[in-house]
Amino acid sequence: MQGNARLASGGLAEEIERLRAEPGEGDIAIGGATLAAEAAALGLIDEYRARVCPVLVGGGIPFFPQRERRVDLELVETRTFSSKVVYLRYRVAR
Repeated sequence: MQGNARLASGGLAEEIERLRAEPGEGDIAIGGATLAAEAAALGLIDEYRARVCPVLVGGGIPFFPQRERRVDLELVETRTFSSKVVYLRYRVAR
């Protein structure tokens, strides 16, 4: 493994709880639609940080998984870059 990456040995909820309990500050980033969808279904996501690119493509894995419950979000930050990419940061309203 390189950098701060490591192989998880437990379930997703246990791994995130362990990471949150470690001393220090910082964010836990989840990459990959499948893993992020599992974390969202378990209610483990505090913020969503999206980048919207000005290109339309078809297919792929949905950004937000289909869920049976509604999740309200609060807009925290937006940025528009010279490339016309828009960054959106939302906090889960609890």
